[in-house]
Amino acid sequence: CSGFIGSMARTQRNKATAHHLGLLKARLAKLRRELITPKGGSGGGTGEGFDVAKTGDARIGFVGFPSVGKSTLLSNLAGVYSEVAAYEFTTLTTVPGVIRYKGAKIQLLDLPGIIEGAKDGKGRGRQVIAVARTCNLILIVLDVLKPLGHKKLIEHELEGFGIRLNKQPPNIGFKKKDKGGINFTATCAQSELDADTVKSILAEYKIHNADITLRSDSTADDLIDVVEGNRVYIPCIYVLNKIDQISIEELDIIYKVPHCVPISAHHRWNFDDLLEKMWDYLKLVRIYTKPKGQLPDYTSPVVLPDERTSVEDFCLKIHKNLIKEFKYALVWGSSVKHNPQKVGKDHVLEDEDVIQLVKK
Repeated sequence: CSGFIGSMARTQRNKATAHHLGLLKARLAKLRRELITPKGGSGGGTGEGFDVAKTGDARIGFVGFPSVGKSTLLSNLAGVYSEVAAYEFTTLTTVPGVIRYKGAKIQLLDLPGIIEGAKDGKGRGRQVIAVARTCNLILIVLDVLKPLGHKKLIEHELEGFGIRLNKQPPNIGFKKKDKGGINFTATCAQSELDADTVKSILAEYKIHNADITLRSDSTADDLIDVVEGNRVYIPCIYVLNKIDQISIEELDIIYKVPHCVPISAHHRWNFDDLLEKMWDYLKLVRIYTKPKGQLPDYTSPVVLPDERTSVEDFCLKIHKNLIKEFKYALVWGSSVKHNPQKVGKDHVLEDEDVIQLVKK
């Protein structure tokens, strides 16, 4: 692997070399994929403590270098007790904590050891990666005194596992075919990719027949992400800890950085800001249920992810057989014109709607 990266670093930029770089990137991505998807068979035992059951409505992973205060933050947020020691590499297994916020159950996970070398299978790397990829939100905990170097390294690691932070999936249409060669169209000007580069990257994947449509100015990395198809796009918040050690002026600057929340885990400063931002990034939708002839139950909403909020999704969340008995639903709230309104299973619900199901 290092030979490749070396030759990537040595290559200067022009048309021919952009082509060459694209190829190297594709090869690198292929090697990395073998790390993301563990080989089948009875290969090495799994690390204990790392197949965490997914509970609650959302899962938030905490990533950070050892001794930046992740464990303190977790235990102060959730009252989870994970062994805290003031030296490098202490947490090795995951202790999930659950907090209730605005009625939603949110699982907090410490993802230890995502640091240099984890993506090469060192440490307890692989299991951690598998769990990291299932999170709905990642919090990168940084030490406010040395944030940038750490931030770069952690982002680089997560990128290597196929996790893309605060990004939208690239706008590239990709469809494999049986024959007809590579059909390349770009709907806007491309600064990096041309037909030849695209062909050679696809050839590296032994794909010789496909339709590729570039709908935005894309890079070789974007194309590789689409071809690999195992990328996950996760929102991310940078948590700058230990703000009790800096001046007010410095704090003002930090407040202007996007996706950043300054806190002090030890003194529990600014937790409400952090929770509020976590809620914004999770994009959860709360639906309250109303039994017939009773008041709505506002204490325990059914919580759905932002992209799947139809009445059918709501039924499935409660019980998979419920949809068979479903006749219609009465909905109160912002998603309907009349209160209540009779809706079918395809109606899309909005945050804090109240619903009453009517069965056959």
